[in-house]
Amino acid sequence: MTAQDKRDAARNKRGAADVDQGDNKNARKRLEKAFDIQEKVLDADDPSAAATYHNKAGVYYNQGEYDKALVWYEKALAIDEKVLGKEHPDTAATYNNMGDVYRAQGDLKEALEWFGKALAIYEKVLGKEHPNTAAAYGNIGKVYQAQGDSKNALEWHEKALAVFEKVLPPEHPDTATTYNNIAGVYYTQGDFTTALEWIGKALRIDHKVLGPNHPHYLQILGNAAYAHERAGRAEPFESWLEKTLAGE
Repeated sequence: MTAQDKRDAARNKRGAADVDQGDNKNARKRLEKAFDIQEKVLDADDPSAAATYHNKAGVYYNQGEYDKALVWYEKALAIDEKVLGKEHPDTAATYNNMGDVYRAQGDLKEALEWFGKALAIYEKVLGKEHPNTAAAYGNIGKVYQAQGDSKNALEWHEKALAVFEKVLPPEHPDTATTYNNIAGVYYTQGDFTTALEWIGKALRIDHKVLGPNHPHYLQILGNAAYAHERAGRAEPFESWLEKTLAGE
């Protein structure tokens, strides 16, 4: 790797970190600079260009500019399929990203198709007990949930949970996310008591692993407060939360 390649890679990494932290303005500046350089010096099928396309798409996705995000994911996908092949896990990851965008747009039929493509690769290449496969199960579950199909949503989330609980360390955040997804299904069914039980499982993990100030924990905490209210619990929420976090 040349010195210029290293600088471009570092700029991409910084840009991706900005995306994760929500600093989209800063991310866009860095990624556009990286892209301008790479467009001049790299072959159109270079995987480094695909990485920049992914990062740029992520910026647009986080800003809610889904049509633009799709354009850049499609550019990345063209490289992935040509260079890596249509059965490579990285290609599957791009399919998954496409599904996320369509789901965000409300095009659930298209989202299900892309998530299904990703799942087929993960099951074939990585196996049915891999975390990426489990995540794909969960994505499909969220589409069914959005469609109002609670039966299928619960089935897919439970498939994801079975894998996560088997292959991940105890108290992993991905397991907590699946607990929360299952809670969401029960919530939409109006079963707030069961929903609260699953949210409690998620809260215990996130509080311990991520900490009480982490955005994901705080989001689930808000869900718990609302479910607690809808369940009509006589016990104050603060008391329930203290017992839940203590594992009682």
